Amino acid sequence: MSEGLAPERIVRLEEGAVVLLDQRKLPDEIVEVRCKTAAALADAITTMVVRGAPAIGVAAAYGIALAAESGEDLAAAEAVLRASRPTAVNLAWALEEMRDEPTAEHARRIHADEVARCRRMAAHTADLLAPGTRALTHCNAGGLATGGYGSAVGALLTAFERGLLEHVWVDETRPLLQGARLTAWELEAASIPHAVIADSAAASLMAAGEVDCVITGADRIAANGDSANKIGTYSLAVLAHHHGLPLYIVAPSTTVDLATPDGAAIPIEERDPAEVTARFRARNPAFDVTPAQLIAAVVTEHGVHRAPYLASLAGAVAA
Repeated sequence: MSEGLAPERIVRLEEGAVVLLDQRKLPDEIVEVRCKTAAALADAITTMVVRGAPAIGVAAAYGIALAAESGEDLAAAEAVLRASRPTAVNLAWALEEMRDEPTAEHARRIHADEVARCRRMAAHTADLLAPGTRALTHCNAGGLATGGYGSAVGALLTAFERGLLEHVWVDETRPLLQGARLTAWELEAASIPHAVIADSAAASLMAAGEVDCVITGADRIAANGDSANKIGTYSLAVLAHHHGLPLYIVAPSTTVDLATPDGAAIPIEERDPAEVTARFRARNPAFDVTPAQLIAAVVTEHGVHRAPYLASLAGAVAA
């Protein structure tokens, strides 16, 4: 069985530092970044040294444990970490989990639980796929994004191990190329057949009958099922709907935010326009929101959830 990256290679707590695999450097360089304060970790989250909603949550948990061990003001540490990436609800969830027990042991349990959730949701998603599936995925929802194994990419790993997955189309995912750099790297390590495509090539592949489903992760899922994910996911959802293809959102229950009623209430992070172009004016929203009616199913560690999502997702969180 392919295990993917070991969780401690992605993010871990050592004496005096949270250590992160620098995802900005992959796949060309393997570089680690040591964050010795909560503020330094917040900067690493903002600048996407570590990224992906579950992995950000795990890193934040380690950041609170580090702050407690170092004698930092915990309220200030929580505030600076909470502000680092506003769309990813797992960040706020992890900080709240750590509030009453800000220990290294608790943070490591949160990390282990996140990886275990990924394995369970991967198994549930693989149950949805038929032999010979050709899947298209967007951004990176692998072990790098979750702290181990992965959500959407974890599902692809499990499906491949079961002999169900024939091929993966990997959106490059502009402007920072998380698909071309990170997802392709993880699939290559797992020996899963794949090809990187320009984001704008997805429609023609669907029209040609070369895609069977779209599988992505999410950074926040509202109570009604509206889901925020990397910019470009909404476009894929519209295309998939037009071509009669299912879109599956794979994410842990920690990504479901019942306090957010719908997608309009999800804060969308705007990043530095220079990531798009350093020469001209630009807009750089990091995420978009896919309406629930375009989502065939949301898969969590508790199973496959279908519309009406107000009921099915509430049950997942309660579980």
